[in-house]
Order: sequence, then C-alpha cells, then structure tokens
Amino acid sequence: MTTPSRRARALALIAAVSATALAFATPVALADDIPLAPGHRLVDHYEGAPATARPVPGDAPAQHPYLAPNGRSGMHADGAGSGTHPFSGPLGRDPRVSSEKIAALGGECATATFDSAGRLLTVCGTFSGFLLKLLDPRTLDTLAEYRLPQRSSTVEAITRLDFEKIFKDTSGGAYFYLDHRDRVVLADSRQHVLRIAHGQKADGAWQFTVEDDWDLTSLVPHDCVGWTNLFPSGVCDPVTSVMPDWDGRVWWVTRLGRVGTVDPATGALRSVRLAGEEIQNSFSVAEDGVSIVSDHALYSFRADADGTPRIQWRQTYDRGTGTKPGSVNQGSGTTPDLFGAGAEYVAITDNADDRMNVLVYRRGAAVPAAERLVCKVPVFGSGASTTDNSLISWGNSLVVENNYGYENPTTLTFGRSVVGGAARIDVRPDGSGCDTVWESDVRSPSTVPKLSTANGLLYFYEKEPHALGIDAWYLTAVDFRTGKRAWKRFTGTGAAYDNNWAPITIGPDGTAYIGVFNGIVAVRDAE
Repeated sequence: MTTPSRRARALALIAAVSATALAFATPVALADDIPLAPGHRLVDHYEGAPATARPVPGDAPAQHPYLAPNGRSGMHADGAGSGTHPFSGPLGRDPRVSSEKIAALGGECATATFDSAGRLLTVCGTFSGFLLKLLDPRTLDTLAEYRLPQRSSTVEAITRLDFEKIFKDTSGGAYFYLDHRDRVVLADSRQHVLRIAHGQKADGAWQFTVEDDWDLTSLVPHDCVGWTNLFPSGVCDPVTSVMPDWDGRVWWVTRLGRVGTVDPATGALRSVRLAGEEIQNSFSVAEDGVSIVSDHALYSFRADADGTPRIQWRQTYDRGTGTKPGSVNQGSGTTPDLFGAGAEYVAITDNADDRMNVLVYRRGAAVPAAERLVCKVPVFGSGASTTDNSLISWGNSLVVENNYGYENPTTLTFGRSVVGGAARIDVRPDGSGCDTVWESDVRSPSTVPKLSTANGLLYFYEKEPHALGIDAWYLTAVDFRTGKRAWKRFTGTGAAYDNNWAPITIGPDGTAYIGVFNGIVAVRDAE
C-alpha cells in the first residue's frame, strides 16, 4: 500500500476545507449570534461605572473632499488617520451586546464604514473569499452581499499548512474606504481596484453594483497562488491599501513597495517602486500630500501632472533587527497620523529593538532635514514593546497601545494575555519636544483603538489573563484626560471573539462595533 505524497495530502485538505467554507458561507439573512465558548458564566460581565460625557476640545481633521464625512469613511476614521469619531460612543449605561456570525471558518469584519443613512458597510474575510456586506446597524441583519475573490494567502496557507500567512496578510480589501458618494473603493486579490455602489431594486431589496473596475496587472506582478495555480514560478505583489488624494486620484500601494495612482476620469495608471521595501499598512492623505510608511522609511508624496507619484521627502527610522511578536513585518506597524493644531505634524512608531519609540516629524516639504524630527519618545517596557496599529491623534495629543506578544487568535487561548499597556504623549505647544501625559496598564492585544471626541472616552478591546483558562473579551472605556478605566463590558468568550487586528468603530447612533474572528460585535447603551 503506497503512502500518499505531501502534495496529495495537501490537495485532499484543499478540497475538504473549500467544501466546508462554501457550505458555511453566510447567505443574505438575519443575524446569527457568535457562539460563546465555555466559561462565560464564570467571569464578570460589567465592571466600573457609567461615565459622564465630557467632549474633548479641539478641531477635527479637515474634511477630505473625496471621502465620506469624518468618522464614517474607513478603518482610521478619516483621511488624516486620526482614529477619532465625532459621535458619542457608549457611556457604559447598562450596555447591551449583540453579534453576527459571518462564517463557521473565519468571517472577521475588519473595516466598518457608514453610508449617509447610517447603514453599515464592511468587508468580512472567510476561507471562501472576502464578502462586501451591507448591514442593518441595529440588528446586524445582512441587507446585501457581494463576493470578492479569495486571497492567494488563504490558498497558500492551506496548501502549505501554514495559516500564519492569513493572519499577516493585509491585502484583498481589508483596507477600503467609503467615498463622498457612499461608494466602496477597494483593491481585490486580483490586483484590480473596484468602485462599488449600493442601492435598492424595484422590489426594495438591496444590491451592490460595480461602477468601475481598474486593472493594475500591467503594473503589478500577479503570478499568485490559486486553486488553478498552486505552484507559480513568478512574483505576486498584492495591493494592500487604497486612498484618494485631494484631487480625487485613487492612490494604491503594494506589499512589495509599489506606489501608484488611478485617474478615475481617464483610467490612466502610474506607479513608482520603492525598491527593497515593503508596505503592509494603510496610508494617510491631506491637502499637502500623501503620507506612506514602508518597513524602512516614512514618505511624503505628491502626484505630478500626469499622476506619477513623486517623493517630496523621505525620513528613515530605526527598523530594528527583526520582526517582533506583535508585528506583521520588520518595520513600523503604524499608518501615519497627520495632526497638530496647524496640521503641521506627522507621527509613526519605529521598530527599535529594546523599546519602541513614538516619532513626531514636521511635515512641510521645505523643512530642513536637521529640523524635521520633533521628538522621539520610548514607550512601554524594555524588550516588550511594539505596535501594529495606528496611533490616535487629536489636537497635539497621541495615544499608542502595546501589541507585543500577539501573533494570531491561537496566541491568547487558555487564559493567556499580553503584557499590554497604552500611553498618551503630547507635543509641547511650542513644538520643542513631547511629554508623556499618562500610562495605562490596559491589555489591548491587537485592536485599532478609537477616541470619541464627543464624550472624551478612548475605546480598547481588552483581554486579561485568567487562572482558570477562560478567554474573556471586553470593550473597555478609558478616560482620554487621565488614562483611567471608566468601565468595561464583556463581549464574549473564546477565539471567535478575538479581534485579530480589526478596529473598534463608533457609529453615528453611538454603537461601538468590533470586528472579531467570526464576524462583528456591537455594544450600545441600553435605550
């Protein structure tokens, strides 16, 4: 009797997983709650006390002319990447929790946006492909669904039995934005940029319609792993993120350092290559340019008249000697924050070996190189600091969290957690440096935290260690002014409730949404 080859075993596993994933793909239907793992009756469901709304003074980032209103448009809430929402999130008054399970395998809904009527648009990852979904913001019922192609990393993970590839893949539509006309713009796994509208048919049912499809494959290598191309010999360069500039061009970046534009009026494509550099995060845009961070340097770009990206300035940083547990690659894990009372600063974190630093730079193209750095502030403990999430910025303040130790949903099973920590750092009014205002021991393993400027609360997604091995997850509210916990509300138990790098998003109706491994969770104050 012969022994099956490794390739044969892999092909058998492919067929089994594919069939399972397709069988459990969620149809347009009513919301189905994510199941709770054992132990949920043995943990506290609420701690702390309701907060009083105390709006944070300051000016919001300038409204981008080609994005949905601030707070509604993407993972980082606005074009500047501030991570702030103008809506008051839950204050902790008997908060209620609901959820929607998207798929039995995977289903995480990362970026959440809101159309002009408050309906929720999100992209959810499943093993059978990404799903663009229109959800009722209160019930989480699916109103419409559009299936996107499967990412090569999913096929590669199954064929090579290495599922880490999925958890560190930021391509395929996870970073998308909602434009000023309520249309989703994303790059799918075929290296196409799509602009997708939604609307109601004559019978009242909702549907998605692809209005534009821009093919980037003439500029982007695309010999990627697929079910019909299991052993490619060429290069695959996934598109990781898209954003519009102030002139309406759609900018895109790839994992292998390509930076390009699409002219929506003509379809003209232009690109440049940052040779030897990776781009795994999203990027930010303001009237003065496009800010992109690679695993080597921070860049400011503008487009020439024909749309070709041109570097205005480049700033290297300490990228360390390797990838830390809690980082996707060897480099900064942050999307740049464009901030400051006069919109004069940009902030990222580095990947320094001992202690990660928060870095603040002056933005202007004419700033002398010797004067660009405003401050370099080390954060968190020696040998245990990194972040792969954007900073929060408001006024001259920044908030950073520590993701050191988080790799994927298996990292925190059996009651384990991370060292955690969060800190607020303020740029001095005269721009002479920065100061640490407070430090918190909140344990937020991998979420993109948010600030509600309407009530002064920061929102983290927390998991603390548990002696009985219970994996309990909480939405935690922290006072922006003091760094003290106000309250925390239990959301669920088990790996299905792990957010795995997804953000918290505050909706126009005051609901806090969290993308989790099996779908999406909503927390709102009782009526």
